[in-house]
Amino acid sequence: MNQIRAAIVILLIFLWTFVLIPPHLILRKIAPSQKYRLPLLFHKGLCKLLRIKVVVHGKPSEVHPTLFILNHISWLDIPVVGSFLKGSFVAKEEVASYPLVGYAATLQETIFIARTRPSVRNHKDGMQEHLENGDSIFLFPEGTSSNGLVLQDFKSAYFALAEKHIADKPLLVQPVTLAYSRMDKMYMSRNIMKKIAWVGDEELISHVWEFLKSGKVTAELRFHDPVTIDSYDSRKHMAADCQLKIAEGLSRAMTHRPEPK
Repeated sequence: MNQIRAAIVILLIFLWTFVLIPPHLILRKIAPSQKYRLPLLFHKGLCKLLRIKVVVHGKPSEVHPTLFILNHISWLDIPVVGSFLKGSFVAKEEVASYPLVGYAATLQETIFIARTRPSVRNHKDGMQEHLENGDSIFLFPEGTSSNGLVLQDFKSAYFALAEKHIADKPLLVQPVTLAYSRMDKMYMSRNIMKKIAWVGDEELISHVWEFLKSGKVTAELRFHDPVTIDSYDSRKHMAADCQLKIAEGLSRAMTHRPEPK
């Protein structure tokens, strides 16, 4: 039964994608300022099909642009974040070659980079151009996905963007904790998290298939207070502070505690 449902979901995802591509291309051409409107709808639909309930805590920045800093757990992060925020993702360059996924990512103006410091520096101008156009960016400074329970160290090179000024003002940076806290009515355990977290060299297709056969998931976005580089001595200190805030948010999410007021 689970396999039949998983197969139906895959079919519906393909249909949903192809239905939205033509109007998105048209809207991008006639109203460029609305280029994120249909991607937002697309990701909301994906979350429905994937049976992901997104719960939001805190207040997301309404300043455009904002650099949203998030921890990275799974391929599911994309529809979860994309269903609530408008902007462009920064993704590893291999994603561009994924069938259909790569094309869909391109339609959302995803910035593809190699996960190396020279590549991050080389693509900084491209990301800067997005920001100067008023486009927010979603950045995963771990550089890879984690196991969903513990963060990996944030790479300070990713925070070079924060040193730039937009319209003579420091770029607003908002750390956001992304957490998967429940599957069905069960609190998340290490074994259950393996169905969600996509880590290491695990094959994507097999991971997607196993997830589709599992249960309903609760995903949380916990927004922390925005900051700017002016509050720190260096981007290294900024990276460490954002990592600490997100790690504390992840701990609270996994133990079902509210954010402090």
